[in-house]
Amino acid sequence: MQKPIVTALLAYGMSGKLFHGPFVHVHPGFHFKGVLEHNTKKVNADYPDVKSYNTLDEVLNDPEIELVIVNTPSNTHVDYSRRALMAGKDILVEKPFAPTQAEAKEIFDLGRKLNRKVMVYQNRRFSSDFEVTRDTINSGKLGQIIEMHLRYDRYRAEIGPKVFKETPIPAAGIVYDLAAHLLDQAICILGEPLSYRKVTGVYRKNSLVDDYGHIHLTYPNQLNVFITTSLLVADPQPGIIIHGTQGSFVKAFCDKQEDQLIAGMMPGDPGFGNEDAGKEGRLTLMSEQGEKTVELVPSAVGKYMDLFEAVVQTIRNDAEFPVKESEVMIQIGILESEPDNI
Repeated sequence: MQKPIVTALLAYGMSGKLFHGPFVHVHPGFHFKGVLEHNTKKVNADYPDVKSYNTLDEVLNDPEIELVIVNTPSNTHVDYSRRALMAGKDILVEKPFAPTQAEAKEIFDLGRKLNRKVMVYQNRRFSSDFEVTRDTINSGKLGQIIEMHLRYDRYRAEIGPKVFKETPIPAAGIVYDLAAHLLDQAICILGEPLSYRKVTGVYRKNSLVDDYGHIHLTYPNQLNVFITTSLLVADPQPGIIIHGTQGSFVKAFCDKQEDQLIAGMMPGDPGFGNEDAGKEGRLTLMSEQGEKTVELVPSAVGKYMDLFEAVVQTIRNDAEFPVKESEVMIQIGILESEPDNI
C-alpha cells in the first residue's frame, strides 16, 4: 500500500469544511495533518487530531507536508501557490486558479521547473448533473448539437460578507467566481472555442464588482454555447439546456453533495451523491417520422471524491490530472478578457 499523502489546507472556512476536509479525511490516500487558521480555530471541533497552524510559514516549513491545498481567497492564489512550490510542496488550487494567463503560466512553469505537481480544483466536473449531461451529448442521441445553455442563477441582492469577492481586486466578481465553473464544463466537453464574446453587468445597489455575466462561445459546425450567471434571478432557470438536430435535453443543477456535506454527511455514507427523485433530466427525441418521445434520465452519482482520487494518482503514480493545463489556460484567457459591453 502506498504511503498516504501528508496534506494541509490553507483555510477552514466553507471550502475547507465542506469541499476539502471531509475528502482528505476519508480517503485512505491522504493523511490530513493540518489547517492554516490565522485567528478563529475551528478545525479541531471536527477533527481533533488535525494540527492548527498559525502562519503560512509554519505550514510550508513543516517537512512532513507534501500537498498544500490552496483554498484561500482568490487574490492570494498566485502568491501562495508560488510560495508552496518553492517550499517543495505539490499544490491543489481552487478556481479561479489565477487572475491572468501570464500568472497561471508562471505557476505551471514553476511547477515543472521544481518537479512539483500543479493541480486545479474544478469540483463541478464531478457533479451528478454534469456527468449525465456529458454522457447525453456523447451518446449521439441529440444528433448534431446546435446550442447549449449553461446557467448559474442565484438571488442575493445584498452585498456579501466575503470582502475579496465584493472588492474590485484581481479575480473578483461573479464571472471569475461562478462562470468559471460553467466555462470549465464547456471546455471539458467541447474543447477550445473558435471565438467568444463576454458581457458583464453591475446591478445590485452599491455593488463594486460584476454581478451578471454572459459569455457566448462559438464552436465548429455552427455550435453555440451560452453561459449566463447572475445574482439577481428570482426564478432560477434550468442550469442545462441542449438542443440538437434530433432532440433536446433539459436538466436542473441538482447535485446533492454540497447540501449533504452541510447536513453532516460524509463521503462514502449511504446515499451520498444521489440526487433526489423527481430531479431527472428530460430527454425529448424526434424520430425520422416526426414522432416525439420523452424520457426521464436519472443522473449518475455525484463523486467529488473522484477528484481527490485523481490527486492521489497524479502525485503517487504520475498520472495526468483530469483538469489539464491547456484547459485552465483557455478558461483564464476568457475570464480575463475585456467585456464587450454596449
